[in-house]
Amino acid sequence: MRLENIIFHIDVNAAFLSWEAVYRLTHGVFTETDRQMPAGGHTAHRGSGMDLREIPSAVGGDVTKRHGIILAKSIPAKRYGIRTGETVLEARRKCPDLLLVPPNYDLYRECSAAFLDILREYSDTVEPYSIDEAFVDMTTTCHLFGAPEEAAALIKDRIREELGFTVNIGISHSRLLAKMASDFRKPDRVHTLYRQEIPEKMWPLPVSDLFFVGPATAKKLFSMGLSTIGDLAAADPAWLKAVLKKQGETLWGFARGIDLSPVLASPAPNKGYGNSTTTPFDVTDRETADLVLLALSETLGSRLRADGAKVSVVSVGIRYADLSYFSHQRALVSPTDLTLEIYHAARELFPELWDGRPIRHLGVHTGGARYGACGRQMSLFDEIDYEKLAVVDRTVDALRQRFGRDSVKRAPFLNTPVSHMCGGVGA
Repeated sequence: MRLENIIFHIDVNAAFLSWEAVYRLTHGVFTETDRQMPAGGHTAHRGSGMDLREIPSAVGGDVTKRHGIILAKSIPAKRYGIRTGETVLEARRKCPDLLLVPPNYDLYRECSAAFLDILREYSDTVEPYSIDEAFVDMTTTCHLFGAPEEAAALIKDRIREELGFTVNIGISHSRLLAKMASDFRKPDRVHTLYRQEIPEKMWPLPVSDLFFVGPATAKKLFSMGLSTIGDLAAADPAWLKAVLKKQGETLWGFARGIDLSPVLASPAPNKGYGNSTTTPFDVTDRETADLVLLALSETLGSRLRADGAKVSVVSVGIRYADLSYFSHQRALVSPTDLTLEIYHAARELFPELWDGRPIRHLGVHTGGARYGACGRQMSLFDEIDYEKLAVVDRTVDALRQRFGRDSVKRAPFLNTPVSHMCGGVGA
């Protein structure tokens, strides 16, 4: 079959859990003394000799540090009803013997990079969609590797053999349908969802399975009598638009397989960068809050410099113990990528926002990103050597790139419980 476009969507099966499993099967020795987690249950370390994918296991945050969410689970864990996003405590109620491993974000970045490197050998147009999935436009290269299904099987098997984990690959003429196809039966599968296959393969699915339909929208659609994707596709688009506004029109198009968005080799530049963290303890004093803000700014600044971006707006966000959230922002005089300049802006914003209550979550976010050369507006009253600060930042970035991010840290973080570079994947 020759299609105008041939789009693959490649999705790593239970990515964090799979990557942890491969790592533990190929490194070190498992010891029984490492099994006990502070909050009960079990933990696994590298080289355990067991495949986490074959037993009830999950990747989840440490309950004692209040990051107690299931990030990924094995298929055996799924049989107990364990869901991604639920708390570790809820998961352990369902499966007391659940084997829990803490997340290792550096490992995940390495695995993601290796996965994308393989995809780029098959097409110049690879668009990372998240850390564990990507779209690949195979329109001009697919013929080099056979029919679309043959090329997908080749990629899928190569990833499994060389990297040790499995992927699902969806094939279609659009991003939307390729992604829908990759979500069909798992793991280690290739599925097609061509336009003529929509009535048979997609329309019988529950409307909640449609791309971009979240729990709240699904509930509303169910209340409107639309229980399957086929029901949505057959509905009057004018009625959907009247009830759901622009979203109704978009979802009607998706239900009929309409999606004209191209695969982009490089994603559109960020208009803003952000970083946040849930602290392992309540922040109740200004000194500790400043340390967290500095750590967030440190990570944020390094990301800006890596992307060649400078920002002109800085904001601070606070989440209290009752989960209420407040934020405040200000514009900078000149665009910047300097860690200390971002930090000083955040530090000045903080007291304008904080009401003295214990804080469980802090964030530093930015806006107005610009790329390439950005001039700095000079002031007669400036006493700061911005060029010197830029040289220091670039030098520290280079050292961390070569020797690891913990090779250089600022003195205020010594002997404190605050990590000197806060934030997780994609923060």
